[in-house]
Amino acid sequence: MLKATRRCELCARATPQLTIHHLIPRTRHKNRKNKRTFSRRDVRERTILLCAPCHKNLHAVLSNKELERDFNTLDALRNHPKINKFTRWITGKPADMHVVVHKNSKG
Repeated sequence: MLKATRRCELCARATPQLTIHHLIPRTRHKNRKNKRTFSRRDVRERTILLCAPCHKNLHAVLSNKELERDFNTLDALRNHPKINKFTRWITGKPADMHVVVHKNSKG
């Protein structure tokens, strides 16, 4: 059995390993609009801890540009229909369960 120490901020599953998600993606830090909208401290420090499946799903569903502009808060992410659907599905699943996340087409 895995020793679970912390909880994912999206699905609330206890898991031994979490990943850091930058609410303002690092690839967008040098963007001019980003520099006008957010303080440098905000850009560096606005992070949340996510389990690997939630983190992979988030990046499969949303582009970095969408994350920067419209989904740069935990509440905004929780309210996104596809993120919310995945989060509801994975909640209650074992932390060591292998999950394959497929990138959604942006059609």
